[in-house]
Amino acid sequence: MKLKNIALIVLSLMLTQACGIKEPDTKNLKPRIVVLTDIAPNNIEPDDMESMIRLLVHADQFEIEALIATTGWSNNGGNERIDLIHDALNAYEKDLPNLKKRSDQEMFAADESTQEIGYWPSVDYLRKRTVMGSTKMGMKFIGEDNDSEGSKRIIDLADEKDDRPIWLTVWGGGNTFAQAVWRIQQERTPEELKAFLHKFRIYTITDQDRPWSSGDTISYDISSHQWMRKFEKDLLFFWDECAWKHQNGTGVNNWNEYARHIQNHGNLGALYPKYKWGVEGDTPAFMHVMPNGLSNPDVPVQVSWSGYFEFGLGRDSLTNAYTNYTGEPYNISTKYFAYFYPAIFNNFAARMDWAKEGKGNRNPVVIVNGHKGIKPIEKVCKAGEELQLSASKSFDPDGDRLHFKWWVIPEAGDYSGEIKISIGESNTATIQIPSDAAGKEFHVICEVSDDGVPNLTSYQRIIVNAE
Repeated sequence: MKLKNIALIVLSLMLTQACGIKEPDTKNLKPRIVVLTDIAPNNIEPDDMESMIRLLVHADQFEIEALIATTGWSNNGGNERIDLIHDALNAYEKDLPNLKKRSDQEMFAADESTQEIGYWPSVDYLRKRTVMGSTKMGMKFIGEDNDSEGSKRIIDLADEKDDRPIWLTVWGGGNTFAQAVWRIQQERTPEELKAFLHKFRIYTITDQDRPWSSGDTISYDISSHQWMRKFEKDLLFFWDECAWKHQNGTGVNNWNEYARHIQNHGNLGALYPKYKWGVEGDTPAFMHVMPNGLSNPDVPVQVSWSGYFEFGLGRDSLTNAYTNYTGEPYNISTKYFAYFYPAIFNNFAARMDWAKEGKGNRNPVVIVNGHKGIKPIEKVCKAGEELQLSASKSFDPDGDRLHFKWWVIPEAGDYSGEIKISIGESNTATIQIPSDAAGKEFHVICEVSDDGVPNLTSYQRIIVNAE
């Protein structure tokens, strides 16, 4: 496992008895996210609206802390369209009675400030969190007279008493967050700035705090992203240059499926536009945080629905980030994006069925060795032993038949040898811990799919530490 800058990786697991299990936190709270979007009219670039609609039909999976209209490749400044976010929220409001049926939710909580997975937020909650961000592109504008409702909202979120990290999903430019960082830098101590940065993880779709150019010829040094990446010791920064491109292109190549299963499904589907350049290029920013049991998003090399990242020099050849723009990281990310794409799309299509009909397929619930939850399971075993895993208690909420697949993600661990998995019943597996694996780690995935329409997939990751 290539884990540089390991201080940024959250690995607070205590190793106990041989083949003992470390139970993750049982609280089922949503991940907190903020969206920075350069959403634009369909005749300019419709892909942010596409991603917004996908996000809203997954609103039961994320605690959406802010929807911030800002600059980006679709808007160099001065034409931010916060009204388009409200258009999407109006459609969400109309489909919400149907969407809530997916979770058997009858009402909204009096206090929506802390949400569990499966809870559909009220449209009022989302409207109150829809604000304007920075309207001026580039690092040269970061400073006095550049604060916005968005930058103030980000600071307020960091000051809340909530231990969960805040994921900044940057669909456009990240200058609104940069302004918040600058403001904290001016008004608080260095220790307080560090604590502020530790609250956030930032996932950027390329670097859009600089104008788009054919061939990507505009210098990165004008972007506030480059400045923020210099805080690499305190800010977990994802710079995606792979997943968004594949989502764009794969969506175009499979547009007939979007036209059939997404468009005109409910009010949100009626608002879902046809692509102009690519399809939903911003969606990987929140797919990385999807609480589906596949990964811990704080650990970039674990592989998620948005691919794979390694820490290293970015495309600007100056700053470091977790990125995937070239070489092995790009190839690995490409491989996994292609593998997971059918499951990702089916998840979207099934939710659009709920938006339209108030009924549809739901994901299987994975239970491995009695553990039900989305966080990875940690196992400690002696080299040469066998590890018995059982997903026999897994179930489908709709009574669909389940199919099980047990496999290893080699890039996620630091053991490079072969891991033998013997399948008994399809829902059980025996893992042979290699005799030379002492001191090493490998990751097993229990992938469970149903036979509903469309078929849906859930996961459980088991991290095996050999001693």
